[in-house]
Amino acid sequence: MSYNESKTTIDIGGGRQIEISTGKMAKQADGSVVVKQGKTMLLATVVSAQEPKPGADFLPLSVDYQEKYASTGRIPGGFLRREARLSDYEILISRLVDRALRPLFPEDYHADTQVMISLISADKDIMPDALAGLAASAAIAVSDIPFNGPISEVRVAKIDGQLVINPLLSELENATLEFIVAGSANDIVMVEGEAKEISESEMVEAIEFAHQTIKKQVQAQVELAQLVGKTIKREYSHEPTNPELRDQVFAATYDKVYAVAKSASAKHERSEKFREIGSDFVEATFGEEELDEDTAFLVKKYYHDVQYEAIRNLVLDEGIRLDGRDVRTVRPIWSEVDYLPAAHGSAVFTRGETQSLTSVTLGAKDDEQMIDGAFIHGYNKFLLHYNFPAFSVGEVRPNRGPGRREVGHGNLAMRSLKQVLPTGDDNPYTIRVVSDILESNGSSSMATVCAGTLALMDAGVKLKAPVSGIAMGLITDEKSGKYAILSDILGDEDHLGDMDFKVTGTEQGIVACQMDLKINGLKWEVLTQALEQAKEARLHILNEMKKTLAEPRADYKPHAPRIISFSIDKEFIGAVIGPGGKIIQEMQRETGATIAIDEVDNKGVVQVFADDKASIDEAVRRIKAIAAKPEVGEVYEGKVKSIMPFGAFIEIIPGKDGLLHISEIDWKRFENMDGIFNVGDIVKVKLLDIDKQGKLKLSRKALIPRPERKEEV
Repeated sequence: MSYNESKTTIDIGGGRQIEISTGKMAKQADGSVVVKQGKTMLLATVVSAQEPKPGADFLPLSVDYQEKYASTGRIPGGFLRREARLSDYEILISRLVDRALRPLFPEDYHADTQVMISLISADKDIMPDALAGLAASAAIAVSDIPFNGPISEVRVAKIDGQLVINPLLSELENATLEFIVAGSANDIVMVEGEAKEISESEMVEAIEFAHQTIKKQVQAQVELAQLVGKTIKREYSHEPTNPELRDQVFAATYDKVYAVAKSASAKHERSEKFREIGSDFVEATFGEEELDEDTAFLVKKYYHDVQYEAIRNLVLDEGIRLDGRDVRTVRPIWSEVDYLPAAHGSAVFTRGETQSLTSVTLGAKDDEQMIDGAFIHGYNKFLLHYNFPAFSVGEVRPNRGPGRREVGHGNLAMRSLKQVLPTGDDNPYTIRVVSDILESNGSSSMATVCAGTLALMDAGVKLKAPVSGIAMGLITDEKSGKYAILSDILGDEDHLGDMDFKVTGTEQGIVACQMDLKINGLKWEVLTQALEQAKEARLHILNEMKKTLAEPRADYKPHAPRIISFSIDKEFIGAVIGPGGKIIQEMQRETGATIAIDEVDNKGVVQVFADDKASIDEAVRRIKAIAAKPEVGEVYEGKVKSIMPFGAFIEIIPGKDGLLHISEIDWKRFENMDGIFNVGDIVKVKLLDIDKQGKLKLSRKALIPRPERKEEV
């Protein structure tokens, strides 16, 4: 055997174990592990360059999670039949891992670092996303890459009133909350998930519960690193230092920056004033002297530190924020519905300098999105797309389509609104919501939730309750113990703060959240206070939204398409579709309606979709005619299909012929069928009987009054 494998196991309860092994696979990477639970296996690798690229002043970290179709015994769809660009589902998992890892790397470590996680084997009921963070962190733990971890991620769900760690996929259907929680041995670093209108205390309880399992998984990684002898990390020096220059920058610029921060100026004006202070310092200190690369780097870094300290101290010492608000005040809000007259529903939501224009489109079953992933595949009838063009922040940037940030923010808004959508027959539509961010200065994803709620209600979609969202921030000083929780954060406060906490909900409770932490030692009481303050702000925003539209419109817009749903017997599904789809295609072509039919619970569920009532009525009439069952005693207008010497065969409903015997045509006697009917004639008949073989006996005579007999003289 040419490898030296090391293993450790983690007991996660319920007789389930997770195994982490290293030393067998991908040995040329800086670190690699295989994480296994049941039949699910993830291969995680990490490689980090020995030196940073010139001028790098941040960590160039990339995290990619990819599912191999062979892991589930499937061949990819599409022309190429191979794994291609990451799907939205894979991007979302990549983001979950990235957001958990990134804050734990040293601030002065700037080497290109790549984490790759591959699903190489899959149990159809064990969800791999809850293991991806553990796998990535374990790969770093068995490398010599500097990292202030380990960390791990788990899924926590409440099922039948009980909190469960990493439940099976089949169990999640009954969950009232579902969060992915990431943390180190001492701290929570990331939370994301959805819930069914839970309380703030339930959310904190779930996070605390998840942290207990995270601690076990972190300890297992420490033990594995000790087994392979990777407890000493590589030495590095990625940033020059100059304490004297730092003091000089602070002395010359701090008071000026503090004054600008306190002036409550607008975003672009404030940015310009900050830029001028930095430029004036360089000009006054260095004159015409050309700065060397290291000095220019340090001036930029130290001036950023000045802004960071000044803005944070302004909030902690005076309770004043960059735009002049106190810590609890939400920026001014205005909203409008029915802004786009041709859309099925639309809304504009503006909060401060953040604005979303959101539209709703109602579609048919054919508009459903097909999900063709290795682990998750099926159909999705609720889509939310979030667009963040460069002009929304006054920048010039090529439009390359949605990036990871757009996918992540759109997913948070989608999860929020999904919780309040009507279900079953109350929601026959495929729904697409599109949020175009026209301005952005803080939490455009939460503006999307608010605009999306208004647009859906404007479209007449019967939401269970309106949803609003708020972005919270946190600024702390570990030395003094001071902290400030900020409601409705600005973009700069997101960048300079210690926590970005987005929470959405109805009046009854929380439906989704996303939290990223950048500090150590967040106390549970601070988190609880942040949630309560978020609730206060969330309800304020909800009340402002209700001033525009308080509940869904009573009906859909006149130009919105309509859907009629009804059931037919399973045996008629084939007759409605016809050979090769001939019948259903002909009906769609001739009526202008879109028709979909599925077998559900041994019934044929039919949906007829059209822009006008006449098209729907005609399509429904035709389908019901095909699916009608002959009933003895009923009268039908049938078509003569063929003529025989003993009578005529009449089609009383599509696909159902009955015999009109010559003796049942009239009360008078006919010797033969000559000249009585022609093929294609419409004849009114009564169904007299259906025999054991299913043959239909018809009568025309039964509908004709019997002639009176002449009395004999």
